[in-house]
Amino acid sequence: MLMATVCLNTVAQTLEKMNWFNEPAEWSISNGRLTMSVTPKSDYWRISHYGFTVDDAPFYYAEYGGEFEAKVKVSGDYKVRFDQAGMMIRIDNENYIKTGIEFVDGKYNLSTVVTHHKSDWSVIALDRPVEELWIKAVRRLDAVEIFYSFDDKEYTLMRNAWLEAHKPVRVGMMAACPDGDGFSVTFSDFTVRHLPDTVRSQWLLNNKE
Repeated sequence: MLMATVCLNTVAQTLEKMNWFNEPAEWSISNGRLTMSVTPKSDYWRISHYGFTVDDAPFYYAEYGGEFEAKVKVSGDYKVRFDQAGMMIRIDNENYIKTGIEFVDGKYNLSTVVTHHKSDWSVIALDRPVEELWIKAVRRLDAVEIFYSFDDKEYTLMRNAWLEAHKPVRVGMMAACPDGDGFSVTFSDFTVRHLPDTVRSQWLLNNKE
């Protein structure tokens, strides 16, 4: 079932122009918020540790080149092991970063998976449930810095990961439900802000007329 409400504010218009990879059965856009029912038994992972590759979870994205800062607010009704939601930055099926909240063994974790042919996984366990979380990713040169915040004011670095420079990427909102029968998640305040190219900016500085 497809539900989409067209809104006139800037954020919602931006959301309406984005694209689905693995569109879920139920989703809606209203007042600058994307809500989806996450596809059951879906995930993103390649090879390492578990011995399988999957690439079938919902991902709502726009394409960007160059350097940028992306940010999104995430709120989910996590239920079972590995329920997760957050941001994805993706070159292709062998090169991507996904980061956000992941529910593991009854605990909320800040989670990042970095994949370059094979996936790795890092987590930071939280001492309490989290109703909402802000994720920010800053792409500079060949690296992506990933930050989290509980109030959209104070951000803390959680990962610095390599990502090939000068490659267009898909940036957007991702959620997965590897073990369960799906859950509801809402994304809001999704923004991508262009950053001037670092190398070019330095060249211009060094070569002033």
